[in-house]
Amino acid sequence: MADPGFVEVGDRIYVLRYPVFDVNVALVPGDGAALLVDTLSTPAQAAELAEAARRVTAAPWSIVNTHHHFDHCVGNAVLARAGGGRVWAHEATAALLRGDTARLRRRWYEELAPDAPELAGEVAGAELLAPDRTVHQETTVDIGGRAVVLRHLGRGHTAGDLVVEVPDAGVVLTGDLVEESGPPSFEDAYPLEWPETVAALLRLGCATVVPGHGAVVDPAFVRAQHADLAALEWLIREGHADGAPPEAVAARSPFGPGASLVAVRRGYAELSGRA
Repeated sequence: MADPGFVEVGDRIYVLRYPVFDVNVALVPGDGAALLVDTLSTPAQAAELAEAARRVTAAPWSIVNTHHHFDHCVGNAVLARAGGGRVWAHEATAALLRGDTARLRRRWYEELAPDAPELAGEVAGAELLAPDRTVHQETTVDIGGRAVVLRHLGRGHTAGDLVVEVPDAGVVLTGDLVEESGPPSFEDAYPLEWPETVAALLRLGCATVVPGHGAVVDPAFVRAQHADLAALEWLIREGHADGAPPEAVAARSPFGPGASLVAVRRGYAELSGRA
């Protein structure tokens, strides 16, 4: 599949919106160095990404994984070889990608195989390169004279979400803490904590927000998604207190019952001390 190429969305901030899963990858070049945020799903996709990035910069790059899901990290090995740099992630993400990778591969395969068996095989069979640099809460990385801040604002989409702030451009790259082209995904989420994490994201004050999937958005979009996440949080808390079935709570969610049932079940498990 031909890549759509990088588009500049802020001062020297480039985003490639890849058609498979509508996932965003960002490239932040500095003076003689660059940062690549997320690496797509397969070695073939990563090779396309490397070619697209080289049309923007010849500089070596480091990599950031915003979280551990396959569409954001399976290309690490290809991109690290092409760029010659280290791989950053939150410590929880790094632990997952260094740990029981057989379990991760099996899960990814089972998730994809019913609808995309060829892609499932590519994802599950890819070389998986774990991050070698970790962030606990906040780290500032010098990218060729540009300060780029890697922040863990709290748990939300996963335990190890990182956002990447480029202060000199007023841009923040959120990973899947914010989604534009579909509802949030809750399979590994912390729905009772996600709203406060997004509130912390809004307090950064960045004018341009690059979500994990979909079109670039502004703070108004993020505030609206925060309001929906907060509404879901309180539906979960009230439903648990009332003993309501998870299906009944999910039916009232602003994200719809299909997207929200797993969130309600995860929230109930947490409130019951089972998570």
